[in-house]
Amino acid sequence: MNFLSTLFNGGNTVKAIGDTVDNLFTSDEERLEKQNEFLKANREFDYLENKLIAEQNTAQAEVNKTEATHTSLFVAGWRPAIGWVGALALFYQFILYPLLCWIPGMETPPTPNSDALYPLIMGMLGIGTLRSFDKLKGTDTKSLK
Repeated sequence: MNFLSTLFNGGNTVKAIGDTVDNLFTSDEERLEKQNEFLKANREFDYLENKLIAEQNTAQAEVNKTEATHTSLFVAGWRPAIGWVGALALFYQFILYPLLCWIPGMETPPTPNSDALYPLIMGMLGIGTLRSFDKLKGTDTKSLK
């Protein structure tokens, strides 16, 4: 509306057209400047996100250390309990279940839900590997009594 009123009221037509074209189109320098600002903001966001994740991981590691040194089986024993449940589930799925399927006249037993089982066991195996590394390095903690 400003362009039209300036054009028809006898104002500086060239300036009005130039301002309108300048508002519609940006130069390569302006485009690069905006792109650099966007990249800088994105890089800053990624840095802060990674910093927050690192702080959370550090805090969780401290909680894990405190839990592992606790003498109560209900506090420090939940990881071994999950490991034993996973071992029993694997025993059932790969040893007991095939044997039960061979028994003639017996109805086929139910199979465990391996979609939920394997991620749990893989996570526990990763934790077990790190624990073995600790033992090799001589940083073994006191056993539960």
